[in-house]
Amino acid sequence: MHIRESEQEFIYHFGEMGSRWGISRTVGQIYALLVISAEPLYADQIAEVLSISRGNVSMGVKELQSWGLIHVHHKPGDRKDYYSSLKDVWEMARVIFEERRKREIEPTLSRLRGILIENNFRDASSQERYAMERMGEVLELLELVTQWSVDLQRIHPDSLRSLMKMGSGIIKLLEIKDKRKIASGKTPPDALSE
Repeated sequence: MHIRESEQEFIYHFGEMGSRWGISRTVGQIYALLVISAEPLYADQIAEVLSISRGNVSMGVKELQSWGLIHVHHKPGDRKDYYSSLKDVWEMARVIFEERRKREIEPTLSRLRGILIENNFRDASSQERYAMERMGEVLELLELVTQWSVDLQRIHPDSLRSLMKMGSGIIKLLEIKDKRKIASGKTPPDALSE
């Protein structure tokens, strides 16, 4: 299998970005290759294109399967497993966000809740109370972000695309709303900058 220089550049860059997102560079490259491949690929093809071992392909494919990002296909009369990525980029994003939420944010939420439940505010020093209040604020923020991401998961990709395109328009509406609150005296001007 031959790939063009532009495809190779995409694959290598995706691998570098993957390493920044918490997956190995090799897994990122495997996924990038599958994303741009019109046809499902088998392990030897992936190994050849990426110049990696068959064992690395096997481990990478298992990780991508655990994330729910690839499909396995079989062809009649052929014992090889063929792999393809999710075809809809919005579905890819949804799966990645959901998996990251489960793997990264949920454990943090559980730990923060445990810390706050286990500690008694009555006997706490002013520093300890301050620390607990700040941890409570972090917990509240993460719970809000988590609920927002869960809500976004329910939106149809076409609606989500439209919502994202409205981004700067929504910000302008919120700024107008804030200015009206200030003008009416309901919100002090310095409260908006906090």
